[in-house]
Amino acid sequence: MVFVGDDWAKDHHDVELVDDNGHRLARARLPEGMDGVSRLHALIAEHAPPEWADLDPDEVAARVRVGTETDRGPWVQALVAAGYRVYPINPMSVARYRERHSTSGAKSDAGDAHVLAEIVRLDHTHHRPIAGDSPQAEAMKLVARTHQTLVWDRSRQLLRLRSTLREFFPAALRAFDDLTAPDALHLLSAAPDPDRAARLSRTEIITGLNLAHRRNPAAKATHIQDLLRADRLGQPAPVQAAYAAIVTTQVRLITALNIEIEHLGQVVADHFGRHRDADRYLSQPGLGVVLGARLLGEFGDDPHRYTDAKARKN
Repeated sequence: MVFVGDDWAKDHHDVELVDDNGHRLARARLPEGMDGVSRLHALIAEHAPPEWADLDPDEVAARVRVGTETDRGPWVQALVAAGYRVYPINPMSVARYRERHSTSGAKSDAGDAHVLAEIVRLDHTHHRPIAGDSPQAEAMKLVARTHQTLVWDRSRQLLRLRSTLREFFPAALRAFDDLTAPDALHLLSAAPDPDRAARLSRTEIITGLNLAHRRNPAAKATHIQDLLRADRLGQPAPVQAAYAAIVTTQVRLITALNIEIEHLGQVVADHFGRHRDADRYLSQPGLGVVLGARLLGEFGDDPHRYTDAKARKN
């Protein structure tokens, strides 16, 4: 066997090759891209044991184990396509292993390449190689994760908007149950402070409610107008203007995120709908298209990824 540690940086890879006994065969810094991958293949071939000469290419590739800290990207895909056994090691695990090789705990790219090579030499049975998922499953995982990240970003902006309104415009929190809804965003964009909100007419409020297809908008508009015109404690004009500018910015960010979440959600649904396992996931109680796509993307579609049903359950 040949064991390769691959410490990835922004524009290069530090690699180290060791043999079965942990003896270093080679160490190199390779550029990102086709040239770097080609040089890595050449380096492995140069230090291959003599007995490999009688093996076919697939058997040779299967005798190479690579440890790296990521499971995605064209470099990793090139290693998988070459037939190598690639193990994505969590960076936190690498940090713990590093302490076995250096009492200082200091990080270096070359040092981490050595640690990664030792991990796949000594402890590869405790780590899982990259699954043989289809490109369709990999694409679904990418868009589903990004969709989830956008939802989290919107939640963070929503918390900031709530905090801002609580400090100078609490009536808005009572008037609007869902600050990410189109009607709330429309009305806060038109009236981001208490003074302008108090001047909103019923017609303007009804127009906003219709954007969210609210039922009985006339009655709801009256209720919202009463809340926005109720007596309140105010802020000095310059302070209120500053708060209003912050609200306007946050409303614009949430509005933009709503658009992108909806768009990417449709992309997720399209990928999920074309996958052969979609109906299996949708048959599970409580799973819709987006959540089903997330689960399928994370589980993958490699039938050999899990040894049995218990492993998948765990």
